[in-house]
Amino acid sequence: MNNDFRHFNIEENQKIIALAPMAGFTDSAFRQICRKNGADLVYSEMVSARGTVEDQKFTDGGKSLGFSRFLDAERPILVQIFGNEPVIMAEAAKIICEKYNPEGIDINMGCPARKVVANDYGSSLLKDPQLAAEIVRQVKASIGDRILSVKTRLGWENNNEILTFAPKMEAAGADMIAIHGRTRKQEFSGEVDWEMIGQVKKLLKIPVLANGGIKNWQDIDRCLEISGADGVLIGQAAVGRPWIFDEYKQQKSIELSFEETCEIAFEHIELYHNYSKFFNELKKHLLAYFKGFPNCSELRRDIAMSESFEEFKEVLEGFRAKI
Repeated sequence: MNNDFRHFNIEENQKIIALAPMAGFTDSAFRQICRKNGADLVYSEMVSARGTVEDQKFTDGGKSLGFSRFLDAERPILVQIFGNEPVIMAEAAKIICEKYNPEGIDINMGCPARKVVANDYGSSLLKDPQLAAEIVRQVKASIGDRILSVKTRLGWENNNEILTFAPKMEAAGADMIAIHGRTRKQEFSGEVDWEMIGQVKKLLKIPVLANGGIKNWQDIDRCLEISGADGVLIGQAAVGRPWIFDEYKQQKSIELSFEETCEIAFEHIELYHNYSKFFNELKKHLLAYFKGFPNCSELRRDIAMSESFEEFKEVLEGFRAKI
């Protein structure tokens, strides 16, 4: 089963600790930071399948296709696509694989955002297993021997919906499935059911990754023990603390000094600035890095008010000089 992890350079029976796909967060810079801090695998932000296909008319690419771009330093990577049209999904996956050659494609069947489900994307596919399976079949046929992953939830309304949904995805050709331990109805609140993920694990032959409810490296241990999963996806717990991956591997907390945190923040800025000029997208990461430090409320306020990379650097250098 874990032989599917050969694409990721993961050893037999090793648990895979991955960065979850998060819209607005898991861009190239953050993926690079997480890989440097121990992430075994990263996922892209979700990419519109229809947008990717339409971008082919632009000689220099387009916005959707641009979300699929990555550097070798980010490998192994799965590019996540969303949509609900099997032919379009398959064509988009093929385009991405031919242009960028990722280790695999992930299909978003779990996003609970209202604007996503309003278009019958994301977790809406839980309500139509037949359509979801057809998407898996056609995408798998379009990407050759690359990994095809499905990221989903326990169900639309009930936790046990996944017990019939997941086997259908496996039968359709999915090589791996990642399950957020809540229903779409719960969105991101309420109890996470790792036990139900464990029931799915017993039903499938393909690798199962658990997601949701992880706040620290100790939670990773608990999640793996309860679910029996082959690995976990870490989302918000990595924002502001990308070294959580190394914490799990070292089985100890890593508390960085203010200076050490500044170094990571500056590295993040440089990586981000290499491909984007939109500073506001970076602010949420910078604010998270300095959350919890003593006497940093003024610093975080000034970060929030910064309007450019240069202004942020001045703010941080000024604060460092004070302390």
